[in-house]
Amino acid sequence: MKKIKQLLTLKVMLPMLALSSMTTFADEGMWQPNQLPTIAKELTKAGLKLNPNDLTDLTGFPMGAIVSLGGCTASFVSDQGLVATNHHCVYGSVQYNSTAENNLLKNGFLAKNFSEELPATPGSRIYVTEEITEVTKLIKSGVTEKMSGSDRYKTIDTNSKKLVAECENDDRYRCSVVNFHGGLEYYLFKQLTIRDVRLVHAPASSIGKFGGDVDNWMWPRHTGDYGFYRAYVGKDGQPADFSKDNVPYKPKHHLKVNKSSVDDGDYIMVLGYPGRTNRYRTAYEVENTFTWTYPQAKAYREEIIDLIHTHSAEGSAARIKYESTLAGLANYAKNYGSMIHSYNKGSFLQRKQELESNLTKWLYLSTKRQAQYGKALSGLDQLVKMDDKQQARDLILSYMRYSKMLSTAKSLHRLAIENTKPNLERERGYQERDIARFEQGMKSVDRRYDEKIDQEILVAMLRHYVALPKADRLQSFDKFFVLTNATAKNFNEQKLRKQLSKMYKNTQLNSEEQRLAWMTKSVADFNNSKDPFIQLAVTSFKERKAIEDKSKELAGNIQALRPKYMAALIAYFNDNDLPVYADANSTLRITYGNVKGYSPQDGLTATPFTTLEGIVAKDTGVAPFDAPQKQLDLINNKQYGEYAKKSLGSVPVNYLGTLDITGGNSGSPTLNDKAEFVGLVFDGVYESIIGDWDYDTKLNRSIHVDVRYMLWVMEHVDGATNLIEEMDIVE
Repeated sequence: MKKIKQLLTLKVMLPMLALSSMTTFADEGMWQPNQLPTIAKELTKAGLKLNPNDLTDLTGFPMGAIVSLGGCTASFVSDQGLVATNHHCVYGSVQYNSTAENNLLKNGFLAKNFSEELPATPGSRIYVTEEITEVTKLIKSGVTEKMSGSDRYKTIDTNSKKLVAECENDDRYRCSVVNFHGGLEYYLFKQLTIRDVRLVHAPASSIGKFGGDVDNWMWPRHTGDYGFYRAYVGKDGQPADFSKDNVPYKPKHHLKVNKSSVDDGDYIMVLGYPGRTNRYRTAYEVENTFTWTYPQAKAYREEIIDLIHTHSAEGSAARIKYESTLAGLANYAKNYGSMIHSYNKGSFLQRKQELESNLTKWLYLSTKRQAQYGKALSGLDQLVKMDDKQQARDLILSYMRYSKMLSTAKSLHRLAIENTKPNLERERGYQERDIARFEQGMKSVDRRYDEKIDQEILVAMLRHYVALPKADRLQSFDKFFVLTNATAKNFNEQKLRKQLSKMYKNTQLNSEEQRLAWMTKSVADFNNSKDPFIQLAVTSFKERKAIEDKSKELAGNIQALRPKYMAALIAYFNDNDLPVYADANSTLRITYGNVKGYSPQDGLTATPFTTLEGIVAKDTGVAPFDAPQKQLDLINNKQYGEYAKKSLGSVPVNYLGTLDITGGNSGSPTLNDKAEFVGLVFDGVYESIIGDWDYDTKLNRSIHVDVRYMLWVMEHVDGATNLIEEMDIVE
């Protein structure tokens, strides 16, 4: 890291290009911590009581209490490493520890002391961001205008791996290089990585998932979407692998819990790791995504959901294994559906096209701008269209990953190939830094695999595969499955099923011992293997690698043009006094706003709070509206304890905010004007799902679990008083 520190002494340096104009629209924007002083007036006007400068210190309060789970966000809420996040973020760990005889998904889980806490899903991590450094010049070192796409991709990839390797010379840390504005800038993120994560508490799914997929993305909502992990370290206080001798981690900072919660109009903010937004994509990319990609992906997800439901009974061992998979499939199937709906009834594409028309006119008003940005937009669209030519094939092949046996065979074979290379030349996911997680993935297969369901998924995807034009198909797949002359009309599914039955019968990859043994095998061992899934992985590798190489060539060429397009767009926005912030990319961001209702349609106004009585009104006794009887009795008897909100005459369950969020923000703590914990953000309303692409200040609303409801359930339903006593509760 000496080289980096010599070049850049600041932990974070914001590109001035992107911030020369800072006029914001309402609460839009996912801001980097160091940007907050720049929008201090807007934050103060919204109601923030803290000095915005206090929020820029990654290791100070409150930023030091915010952590990533590698897909969800969470926060420390005690000095004993207690971590609060969403129920759906701990769901995989609850499922992992569930059996048909002890169904924790159904019954919930509570550890009354440290010794009762259960290991989370293998590979679970808690990441604490400590440093962010701009490394744009280092990443682009050696990149030239004339080099091929493949060479550009390789150069950037190699430079990135070198920086990560330097950063990870201390095994306590996990590092990553992330691009901003399509590759205009690059930053190195250094995160302390806690490897011993344990499940502490999760309410029953009838609370944590109340409303299920029916209520997902909807308002009014009554979901107790919360759960708790605990971070453990070695006795020396440093990250360590799981051991009974490990002790709870003592974070430098943790959040105080304000049980008074919030009122209508109050300032709130969410600190977290939003996944992906696409607000700077081109009009062509928008149109293709909403008219082709999302409809197709939605259909495949719904098909796999139906297959799992058809071939596993509710509460059976097979269904429990796939509950986490089902939740992920259903969430995005509904997500895609709502985005398609919003796109079709709105003017999003038209506004994108108008923006690009205005951008082009603006460019041609200046010969200097023409020379600087040239044909960035047209060139970028041309490359993206080339990449989309085989999108039907690529999407089908990607959904074959839901076949555990096929994906396991391909991963193990690729590991053997990558192991023949020097570490820095290996593909991401197969370097020495990845082996521990790879092994944990192999160990966890059995908990998420059922032979019958796996086979049905593969049959379904191959049925779609044979409908492809022959030019788009893989000769190795056709030969292996005897599909050379097969089409959608003459596809012999019965014959395929017989072949697959033999494959599943003869494979050894359904054994954890065998999977782990194959991790150290040579390429020759794979070539000589009689295992049918390994044979398929071997025989198809050459063609799959050719597809991968072609994709890298295109990606490298796109890496040359997208930054130019973004530079042009940012310059145009700045010239027109429009706000600019980077798309979400799973890095630490802050979004702020207020508690506020909305009007989703003419004549209808949604208030910002729901209450316990709404649970009783929705309850049917049948999932997903099957609240526990104990909870219903408490509500009917108005046993609110100390958690009732006077203005509501009941305990608030969920509330609405104007915050700009997306996937990855799940589990993020909702903080008040003093940075005290007042709930968890877990969803958005139906009308705001398209916010990943198109922000609407009138309709964008985030949904939060009210801290009062969390504490009420914990105390009166689940008896989690040990956790309440552990947290710092204030009013």
